[in-house]
Amino acid sequence: MRSISKMWFRLTRAVPDLLADRRGMAAVEFAFILPVMMVMLFGTVEFSSAIAIDRKVTLMARTLSDLTSQATTVSSTDLTNFFAASTGIMTPYPTTASTILNSTITQLYVDSTLVAKVKWSQGSLPISVGTTVSIPSTLAIADTYLIYSQVTYKYMPTVGYVLAKAGITMGDTAFTRPRQSKCVAYPDSSSGC
Repeated sequence: MRSISKMWFRLTRAVPDLLADRRGMAAVEFAFILPVMMVMLFGTVEFSSAIAIDRKVTLMARTLSDLTSQATTVSSTDLTNFFAASTGIMTPYPTTASTILNSTITQLYVDSTLVAKVKWSQGSLPISVGTTVSIPSTLAIADTYLIYSQVTYKYMPTVGYVLAKAGITMGDTAFTRPRQSKCVAYPDSSSGC
């Protein structure tokens, strides 16, 4: 019994000494804070990349519609070049797989009832001719044409635990009016408007 009481006495005297000892405190605090700091670091990097890609998707959509609207007639070669030029905007982010980047250029005709219908469409996900497309009311002017571009990009975060593991699909559209003529003829000038 006496040995237990001696041990208890030593233990009760050691507790205040342990509480007063601060030698490992910084290491313990660092161990608690490190995971939070790492999540914040990677989260900031991933979030910044996502914002940059979203901005590039918008620029790509505008570039596609802008390049197309400057022509009076476009060929398949012209459209291929437009897609290649606009894909360059996405550098340094990957664009090789069709599951990552999809882009489409479409010409719409707004009829007298202010309904926009597809006249031609080319790209990754072309829209069928004659399909009705919803347009902003500010662009609905009877008997006019619009160049409509759509771009979608699937952003795959490097560290999936901070953002969505399966990826984030970003997209944007742009509308421009043909500049050199009433419409942009495709696949050749005989297609007319």
